[in-house]
Amino acid sequence: MLTLERATELNATMVTEEHLILHARNVCYAMGAMAKHFGEDAEHWQAVGMLHDYDYEKHPDEHLQHTKEPLLAAGVSEEDVRAILSHGYGIVNDVLPETNMEKSLFTVDELTGIIQACARMRPRGITDLEIKSFMKKFKDKKFAAKCSRETILQGCEMLGMDVRDVAEICIEGMKEHAAEIGLLGSEG
Repeated sequence: MLTLERATELNATMVTEEHLILHARNVCYAMGAMAKHFGEDAEHWQAVGMLHDYDYEKHPDEHLQHTKEPLLAAGVSEEDVRAILSHGYGIVNDVLPETNMEKSLFTVDELTGIIQACARMRPRGITDLEIKSFMKKFKDKKFAAKCSRETILQGCEMLGMDVRDVAEICIEGMKEHAAEIGLLGSEG
């Protein structure tokens, strides 16, 4: 099974831009929290989250088209590669998210962008971010406008969960790693 250590090593061979590394970590920790919610292996889901944008930095216009073969060759399982590919559903491919892991990755990829933007505006970063504050920003389409609310809502529907509940799970998962993901805030 893919470990977080191995996923981090593989990701480092392709991803060097700090903002993309931070995004990978945000998704990684949100995925760990979603795994716990579903009673699954948190580290395994974190590893998949860490690798989800494996080819993005080098191939932004061909995202996920340079992922499958290299990751399979590196020993990543078909199941994990499929999960990674599924976060591009309806955007860059037609790999429908089917498992809870795939549906979670599809949802949290965009969701963590809004969570990160919210946390960065707060003196204490994510450490005291509450769902009420997040939901206000989520409803404001001009805030973190590049993060697709439609994709997030589609993912939540796939999961059979309310966006509020998914966001709360992800915020809590990211809070545990606030220092590592740069979300302690100016007073943190």
